[in-house]
Amino acid sequence: MTTLLQKVVVSCALTGALTTRGQCPAIPYTPAEIAEEARRAAEAGAAIVHIHARNDDGTPTWAPETFRQIFEEVRQRSDVIINFSTGSVGIPAVERVQHIRELRPEMAALNMGSMNYAMYSSRRKEFLHDHVFANPFSDIRFFVEAMNAAGVRPEMECFDAGHIGNTRPLIDLGALQPPYQFSLVMGVLGGIPGTVRNLVNQVESLPDHSHWQVIGIGLEQWRLVAAALAMGGNVRVGLEDNFYLEEGRMAGGNGDLVAKAVRLAHDLGREVASIAEAREILELPIQARTVTA
Repeated sequence: MTTLLQKVVVSCALTGALTTRGQCPAIPYTPAEIAEEARRAAEAGAAIVHIHARNDDGTPTWAPETFRQIFEEVRQRSDVIINFSTGSVGIPAVERVQHIRELRPEMAALNMGSMNYAMYSSRRKEFLHDHVFANPFSDIRFFVEAMNAAGVRPEMECFDAGHIGNTRPLIDLGALQPPYQFSLVMGVLGGIPGTVRNLVNQVESLPDHSHWQVIGIGLEQWRLVAAALAMGGNVRVGLEDNFYLEEGRMAGGNGDLVAKAVRLAHDLGREVASIAEAREILELPIQARTVTA
């Protein structure tokens, strides 16, 4: 019999900050579009949705009111676990935390280290994105203390091996408390390459009482999803990370990507956690899941 802890929690990153409809027509922009994608992802088997806010023209925004609209639209459709982003380049930390303080989602992304963050096209022989993703300890501590005060679970996004090690002083300070929530992001140029060997090393480096999921970028996502499923971990898919079901076959929406992850889980003998089961597995605190005034 499958125990609750053996079930896989599937997350879906709905839109990201950099993706555009020119790259993939299914990218949602407006609060209603994002909420519809959250509904489709949840119906396909996702228990968590990771959300960046957009203006109606697709440009990123940190306006708390836009996040509020997204929150309300999602809640009208589903009780899925909401995980809001806090990561960006060039935007002050204080502007990237207000929606967390006001809306108190169950989870929020906590980027655990600085890195070069780039995309390179070997076909075009050029960099498509070339940023320094700055996350000094002062910012990390600022975010985690704001999340703690709001009762929000920090979802620690680790893009390289050293980012896991960056948790040590925060654990020592008492800013991070178990259970720890890790996302192992693999395949970003400037971060750790997306290989199974690297995933095994990352998982073995985690502190005790850690929950973890893999986030694979691009088509390598599927090999990493399969590896994480075999290792007993959780997985994230979604249009923020990858547009394709397979080489040359673009997904029609986030639900398609979640459905494939669910099929892979079943093929590998893993049952998929419901939203309620995911809350229990991840030991999320009980809190009101409606927007406060």
